[in-house]
Amino acid sequence: MSSGRGYEYLMKSVATGDTARESGTPLTRYYTETGCPPGTWLGSGLDSLDTGHGPALADGDTVTEEQLERLLGQGVHPLTGAKLGSRFPRLRPPAERMAARIDQLDPRTGCNTAAERDR
Repeated sequence: MSSGRGYEYLMKSVATGDTARESGTPLTRYYTETGCPPGTWLGSGLDSLDTGHGPALADGDTVTEEQLERLLGQGVHPLTGAKLGSRFPRLRPPAERMAARIDQLDPRTGCNTAAERDR
């Protein structure tokens, strides 16, 4: 799992029991139907998210889809949306990264460009 869009893995597979989920169906429905408890906030790191202004996350509070997307998807405070540290790095798509690596191959390999590989 990676920062930025990596949280989507949790939302699309792990949190939905590796089954397809209709758009608009809340994740909590999965937890309720199967009897599994929803995810909860916990740990000493919660103290660092307390802004002193407005609501705070408490040990045992339920993690919402919006909170997870804010924290893991955007790298911002899960309640306020305020910036937390540095932006996540922007990675090039895997196909672009692979093509760049192939372009660096030694010509003696017989496949030294992405165009040659795709033939």
